[in-house]
Amino acid sequence: MTSAPEPGIPAPGGKAGRRRQLPERVSGGLSGARGAVMSESSISALPPGRPSRQPFIHQESLSLDSSCFSSPPVNFLQELPSYRSIARKRTTIVSRDKQSGTLLKPTDSYNFQLEGELTEDLDSQSIRKYALNISEKRRLRDIQETQMKYLSEWDQWKRYSSKSWKRFIEKAREMTTHLELWREDIRSIEGKFGTGIQSYFSFLRFLVLLNLVIFLIIFMVVLLPVLLTRYKITNSSFILIPSQDVDIQCTVYPISSSGLIYFYSYVIDLLSGTGFLEDTYLFYGHYTIDGVKFQNFTYDLPLAYLLSTIAYLALSLVWIVKRSVEGFKINLIRSEEHFQSYCNKVFAGWDFCITNRSMADLKHSSLRYELRADLEEERIRQKIAERTSEETIRIYSLRLFLNCIVLAVLAACFYAIYKATIFSQEHMKKEIDKMVFGENLLILYLPSIVITLANFITPIIFAKIIHYEDYSPGFEIRLTILRCVFMRLATICVLVFTLGSKITSCDNYLCELCGYNQKLYPCWETQVGQEMYKLMIFDLIIILAVTLFVDFPRKILVTYCSSWKLFQCWGEQEFAIPDNVLGIVYGQTICWIGAFFSPLLPAIATLKFIIIFYVKEISLLYTCRPSPRQFRASNSNFFFLLVLLIGLCLAIIPLTISMARIPSSKACGPFTNFNTTWEVVPKTVSTFPNSLQTLVYGITSEAFAVPFFMIICLIMFYFIALAGAHKRVVVQLREQLNLESRDKRYLIQKLTEAQRDLRNRLD
Repeated sequence: MTSAPEPGIPAPGGKAGRRRQLPERVSGGLSGARGAVMSESSISALPPGRPSRQPFIHQESLSLDSSCFSSPPVNFLQELPSYRSIARKRTTIVSRDKQSGTLLKPTDSYNFQLEGELTEDLDSQSIRKYALNISEKRRLRDIQETQMKYLSEWDQWKRYSSKSWKRFIEKAREMTTHLELWREDIRSIEGKFGTGIQSYFSFLRFLVLLNLVIFLIIFMVVLLPVLLTRYKITNSSFILIPSQDVDIQCTVYPISSSGLIYFYSYVIDLLSGTGFLEDTYLFYGHYTIDGVKFQNFTYDLPLAYLLSTIAYLALSLVWIVKRSVEGFKINLIRSEEHFQSYCNKVFAGWDFCITNRSMADLKHSSLRYELRADLEEERIRQKIAERTSEETIRIYSLRLFLNCIVLAVLAACFYAIYKATIFSQEHMKKEIDKMVFGENLLILYLPSIVITLANFITPIIFAKIIHYEDYSPGFEIRLTILRCVFMRLATICVLVFTLGSKITSCDNYLCELCGYNQKLYPCWETQVGQEMYKLMIFDLIIILAVTLFVDFPRKILVTYCSSWKLFQCWGEQEFAIPDNVLGIVYGQTICWIGAFFSPLLPAIATLKFIIIFYVKEISLLYTCRPSPRQFRASNSNFFFLLVLLIGLCLAIIPLTISMARIPSSKACGPFTNFNTTWEVVPKTVSTFPNSLQTLVYGITSEAFAVPFFMIICLIMFYFIALAGAHKRVVVQLREQLNLESRDKRYLIQKLTEAQRDLRNRLD
């Protein structure tokens, strides 16, 4: 196959016939130069689909003919930068090749070997996977059809069936893309506002699907057996084993019904999870069942309840890690070199999904902002390099002082949440007729209100403090987001640990007898679930209230009162992606913690995120303007999943402590006959056969754990070494790309000189 003529080279025919010899020789020289800069190992390591299609060029033919140039014949291809670099790095290989009389491996044998490999692999690999041009793919397809004639009928059937199956899978995947949730809405958002904002709504869709799957796991494992038995759908019955060795005082669980007297009690119960909602399938205390007896087997509900929690946490972890791997690879590659980041912004920074004029202008300003930020970061790096010792000490002292202020703000917020939780828990047990509606609701929602205020105030304080720390713009954004993430997620942990301290604090004989504060928390799991339920509902109320009573009036005032300077300075509300992501990650963390104490909370979270999707879409289209600091889709997806993974890790900590350390309630729930929730596992293992028990105890023993840990460390060290080798290969490939660009410049320069000499000779 012949390549198209290079720009500036005359086409053959006419008066240019005499000039035809030079392009042919230079073309051969280009292919020879490409082979000369490649060692034997690099040739053998070429991926399929990149064969050298030029025949082998001897060293004598690489020199230009003296009849075409006035200069003496010189093998200028050996002056290529890549050739010189390889000659310096691999002097031993070059000397050995010179002794054998050749500089490179003949490409004819390589082509023959590659073609043989391709034809042998055609039955397992699709031709479209190879990086070949259309003519070569057609040639390989012809070879494949020719080979089919000489195969047996069984082999032909296997190959045809494999093709049909692959075609069916491709069609099925194509059909499933039309069944994606909110496909048209997200594509419309992508077209109007770019991939950065689209990634936020895709992330929200992912959380909807994740919570739906979590709810299905809990429903199938916990709720379905209970519903089938309670409504007599199957021939089954509940197993209620009386508590053994437990004082009767620990089993008292008075469910308050006095709130039903007042007309507004239904509203309070709906918002707080008390009253008529307390003894329903929504909360842990309703599942006071030891098992379900079917005809042929007994369903162990406590074990199923615990396994459902472990299952949804493990599923969430695997799903998040799987989705974040691709974004991590892209970020790892892009963070290697600043020059590469600059080239990506200049040559590949435009988002071709944008069709809206205002979004195109916004994308232009975003690219300008990114380039200015890169220049600012480069200026700061230069400034850091030029700092004196006194300036370095001063700036680090200032940062230390400002970080102390940040820690003081965090400590103040955590202390406020702690005091609000204690006050709410101590006063919420008062009789409802002693309080008016507003006072009762305020006490019930006091922790949620304090947490919301802390999440609203602290980002403003952090944004003001970061300006005085003299960081680069990119690092300022990352550090501010990190502080906000820690603040939002740590407030939930502070609330849970405050409740745990109140539950386990004993000051009387009854508390010591039951192992927890039975007087204040007769069914503490249900009350923790109510706190998570209130956080979930209050977060949804805040989102709806801000959209309806802040964003819409602000849009109206800015649009119709634009002549006022105050509203001009105020401007429209920005659709800040990081803030919105932190909000939904906050809600998802609440769901992970609360799903153990409130099994139906994932269903509520699914409905909540569906409502948030439509509210945010309307707000984006009609009330907000996109933030000028835009995020790339790959960077956004990785950042979202990283924050979500942090939230999952923080959710696992209080759940593990509550299941393994805090005594389970003796008045409600499926674990009334166990000291802790985790005790159901060793009890179940004790019912296994002796051989299986020995195996399980052996796997969980130290004798197995130590060698297993050592093997894991060896595997980890192997992958670390492999990653280091891959990184060195990437560095070498980048060097080869740089050398290739320098080779092209050098050859173009020589070609231009040759054409100039030839033109002078002809003239």
